[in-house]
Amino acid sequence: MSTEHSRVMAALAAIPRARFLPDAVRDRAALDEPLPIGHGATNSQPWTVQFMLELLRVPEAGRVLDVGSGSGWTTALLAHLTGPAGTVLGLDVVPELVAMGRQNLAGFHLPWARIADAAPDTPGAPEEAPFDRILVSADAGRIPDELEAQLAVGGRLVLPAAGVMWVVDRDHEGWHREPVTGYRFAFVPLV
Repeated sequence: MSTEHSRVMAALAAIPRARFLPDAVRDRAALDEPLPIGHGATNSQPWTVQFMLELLRVPEAGRVLDVGSGSGWTTALLAHLTGPAGTVLGLDVVPELVAMGRQNLAGFHLPWARIADAAPDTPGAPEEAPFDRILVSADAGRIPDELEAQLAVGGRLVLPAAGVMWVVDRDHEGWHREPVTGYRFAFVPLV
């Protein structure tokens, strides 16, 4: 069992999915399937969240951007992984989901994490870049250049694009994009 797997499993145990679900679906928290959270959004399937977090390899004390924070679950998981020396910014375009995510996040003592409204027509948070890690929980159909540009050198971006999961690493020479083969993913569209 890898260290990364152990870290992610510990985060999933410490930040229970049920606390981020609406009352109407909370009894289904243990199911390994996406669940509706309202406004056309879902709380992702736990296996998919685990898979993406293990690919992301979140460092302790890292600066992390969570695009499509929804109910706030991934933002809280990322904050658990960075620890208090890190910072996590969750973004969502739906004001009601931002409010839900903030309320859910407030139930945990993670003051180094926050959720904000995504700026219209501006992927990510360029004014707060660079980030060590970027997690995207919506499908843009492509890998947005605007998000790649917000990666620090040595940074990593994990996102679905046209149903394929991608890992993008940035080094001094540029960006290296690698598809994760053998899986297909369905996410809400990144808007």
